Amino acid sequence: MDSAATDGHRTPSLAEVLEVLRGLYPEDTAQSWDQVGLVTGDPDQPVRSVLLAVDPTLDVVDEARDLGADLLVTHHPLLLRGVHSVATTTAKGAAITRLVVADVALYCAHTSADVADAGVSPALADALGLLDVEPLAVEEGQRLGRVGRLARPTTLRSLTEHLAHALPPTPVGIRVSGPADAQVARVAVLGGAGDSLFDEVRASGADVYVTSDLRHHPALEMREEARGGAPYLVDAGHFATEWLWLDVAREALLQGLSARGATVEATVSTRTTDPWTFLVPTDGGCDSADHTRTQGAGPARPKEDAGEG
Repeated sequence: MDSAATDGHRTPSLAEVLEVLRGLYPEDTAQSWDQVGLVTGDPDQPVRSVLLAVDPTLDVVDEARDLGADLLVTHHPLLLRGVHSVATTTAKGAAITRLVVADVALYCAHTSADVADAGVSPALADALGLLDVEPLAVEEGQRLGRVGRLARPTTLRSLTEHLAHALPPTPVGIRVSGPADAQVARVAVLGGAGDSLFDEVRASGADVYVTSDLRHHPALEMREEARGGAPYLVDAGHFATEWLWLDVAREALLQGLSARGATVEATVSTRTTDPWTFLVPTDGGCDSADHTRTQGAGPARPKEDAGEG
């Protein structure tokens, strides 16, 4: 990925880099249940290279070590819930150990990045080209999600295809609920898990909601209430919808450091941390070209039940 050269500028300390990150993503704006901030690292250590990633997985930690990164910035926390051991017999313990041994600091900006102007949902809104963007909801005094209008109406399929070109490749792809030729103009977005804001989506007047991690029952009830109409649903994947933020954060960090006369080499991770690795479409009654099914159509009956053979 693109990186910034360090020639002609001084190397900042971790403390100075943290000042910039905290200015962009203030820790006190995180949701009350969240765990954000510095996980490993010495504020006095120099930072010459930064890696940005969605998740602090073992693979990403190894990538940071291999790149010689001094700081790993991730969206998701490593220690969201309490742990009682960091022994290497656990994945979290192994990650902490590898970071500490390699002298790699770890900083997490989770919901503090969700609510920021240079944050996750604004990046998703920008990828869709939304105009007149406003918050979708306010929780704990912070703005969550965004809603805005397209420059011109388009079809649900065209919108989804445009989104697919902007997102990183993932094995599962994008799931859509609604007629492919439905016209959409007003779009709500929330990077990451989004079915907790269905009421706000309806109140916003959005024609379509782009988010991820939509569970069966909430999504089905949402579509039932819509009687087949808007708002339609686009589940674009948790990793993918938040990945767009990484380059935004990278640019904001470099600009913030440059204003202080400092710079680092900043790189976006090349690792896909979506937990799914491949997709096997179920083909009973599906069109083999695009695996779409008419809404309400059930699975094909076995031959013996259908009176065949």
